[in-house]
Amino acid sequence: MPHHHHSHANGAGWILRVSLVATLAFTALEVVAGFRSGSLALLSDAGHNFTDALALLLAAVGLYLQSKPANEIKTYGYQRAGVIAAFLNASTLIVVSLVIFWEAAGRIIRPQPVNERTMIWVAAVALVLNGAIMLALHRGQKGDINIRAAFIHMMGDALGAVAIILGAIAMLYTGWSYIDPVLSIALGLLIIYTAWDIIRESLNILLEGLPRGIELTDVSAALGELDGVLDIHDLHIWSLGSHTHALSSHVLIEDMPPSASERILKRINEVLCGFGIHHSTVQFEHVPCVLSDAGCQMAAGGHAHDHSQPGRL
Repeated sequence: MPHHHHSHANGAGWILRVSLVATLAFTALEVVAGFRSGSLALLSDAGHNFTDALALLLAAVGLYLQSKPANEIKTYGYQRAGVIAAFLNASTLIVVSLVIFWEAAGRIIRPQPVNERTMIWVAAVALVLNGAIMLALHRGQKGDINIRAAFIHMMGDALGAVAIILGAIAMLYTGWSYIDPVLSIALGLLIIYTAWDIIRESLNILLEGLPRGIELTDVSAALGELDGVLDIHDLHIWSLGSHTHALSSHVLIEDMPPSASERILKRINEVLCGFGIHHSTVQFEHVPCVLSDAGCQMAAGGHAHDHSQPGRL
């Protein structure tokens, strides 16, 4: 399992590096074509492509850091490095969109002629390039918010390329130059829409919110149905990284020997694994102790070890 996880990260890292070089080369081409054709839509897309290059760079760095093992200082490892990279990527997209809106407003007030044919062939190249990178990222790594942020960058560019092609064809036959800045505004709205979900999810992880797809009541109910479990309280679930979840809880059980409580603990970990939670700490509280307010509690570490990430709690 560790070897599989490591090779998975290496494959995604190679894809990110190749995609970064290709994206930077195309961005330079698009800037030149944008100035020569006078198209704000192409220049806007070039700015978006540049942030894509930054996104790919941050994703590659994040992927490298989150694959590093835990140590005495970073006891959980560097899993959130990829989440931070995803948040930065999405935030840059919002800033780029605001710049696009400002430039587009000026073009609507003062329309400028554009070279539609240049727009079409450059956008066609962009569509092929972004489509290939999207396919590679989709196959290279699944379930990672860092890689998904880079994937959404590419998807936004691919859809933008389609819009530029359609808009250029419309301008070619109608002569309506204001289509170019309107396309830029549409691209900006698309960028914000695709970035917002990443910002919301990455912030939720960084603020240790409940992981997406898990309901606290469902976990509590599932644990409460186990034989020997009387009550669940102080239940907390959070994410260490984009797809690594952790839990801590107090579980009220009847007074029993350690061997019996170990069997309950094993069943608890089996239930938690069904929710995708492989890192847990469970503290047992015994009925006689709770009723007498004696304060005697037996703590049991309920660890369902994730073999794909050795060395982590």
